[in-house]
Amino acid sequence: MAWRWCSPAFATSATEVDLLVVLKLVAGLAMLLGGAELLVRGASRLALRWGMAPLVVGLTVVAFGTSAPELAIGIGAAFKGEADIALGNVVGSNIANVLLILGICALVSPLVVRRQLIWLDVPVMVAVSLGVLAMSLDGELVRGEGIALVALGVAYVGGLLWMARRGNGDDAAGDAEVPDAGADVPAWRHLLVLVAGLAVLVLGSQWLVDGAVSIATAMGVSELVIGLTVVAIGTSLPEIATSVLAVMRGERDMAVGNIVGSNVFNLLFVLGATAAMAPDGIAVGAAAVRFDLPVMTAVALACMPIFFTGHCIQRWEGGLFLGYYLAYLAYLLLDAADHDALPAFSAMMMAFVVPLTVITLAVVTLRAWRARHPRP
Repeated sequence: MAWRWCSPAFATSATEVDLLVVLKLVAGLAMLLGGAELLVRGASRLALRWGMAPLVVGLTVVAFGTSAPELAIGIGAAFKGEADIALGNVVGSNIANVLLILGICALVSPLVVRRQLIWLDVPVMVAVSLGVLAMSLDGELVRGEGIALVALGVAYVGGLLWMARRGNGDDAAGDAEVPDAGADVPAWRHLLVLVAGLAVLVLGSQWLVDGAVSIATAMGVSELVIGLTVVAIGTSLPEIATSVLAVMRGERDMAVGNIVGSNVFNLLFVLGATAAMAPDGIAVGAAAVRFDLPVMTAVALACMPIFFTGHCIQRWEGGLFLGYYLAYLAYLLLDAADHDALPAFSAMMMAFVVPLTVITLAVVTLRAWRARHPRP
């Protein structure tokens, strides 16, 4: 898409401003990633030093830490009146977490799924996605709804802690462990790293939002599209790094748990806290209600049959997820550009690709069920 300026006389200064905006966006993204790394490192080591089990750290501290960029972006954007950035960031991150990150991880190596993820965490993710969609049908997320989401998040974390204390979380832990590399370091140093990470995270989020909004305005792209693409992928980079690294180390269950846990945290804590703290709540545009929120919910629902079939996400399923994410991005870009190919692209997706995928998943699910329940 071409850049347009009012007068050639100001081309040089405008280009300099554009470069500064891009540099600010890139610097903000780098600070987000660095701040998230410091936050996760300090919080996880501090939690381990206080005697928390590795599983609890992974499902709570690490999941919340990798969702911290989304939280910083959401609250900062909401207070600036940029609700589309706040909402698009959460919705886009959840879509990217499943389709992009799970897809990449499954292509690297098939992912084994533990029972707790199948019977607890994935259903919670689906239920919360449906709940947020229902709350958004009236065109806004008010403060009371945000408080309710945060309260549900506290209850969810409390349930995880209770299960871990009773020893019910051992199955979900698998062989994954969080190394306690800082056992000999004083607790105050871990706390200092945590605070430093939070400070860098907040500043980076402000720069990233400012840069993204400036670019969106200059290019004529809506803030919602920027939030769903550039900001969402940028704030999902901690999940990408954490999950891919976990798969490469053989800790596949931790990779899936990080993604599912991050999605739940994004909806309950990030979106909930943003709606609760924003002066007028979060306005939900018609485009988000009509397309993006249903896509997020459909993606969550799509995890159910894939996770149930043999307790393993195969490479072809990862390729299917990744292909759908590329198609989703293509739709957003065609729609933003009001391209003539959009109707044909949408018709092809609805008439062929989606039904074929549904039929394939149904057949695979039926075969898995018959394998577990053979006829006498």
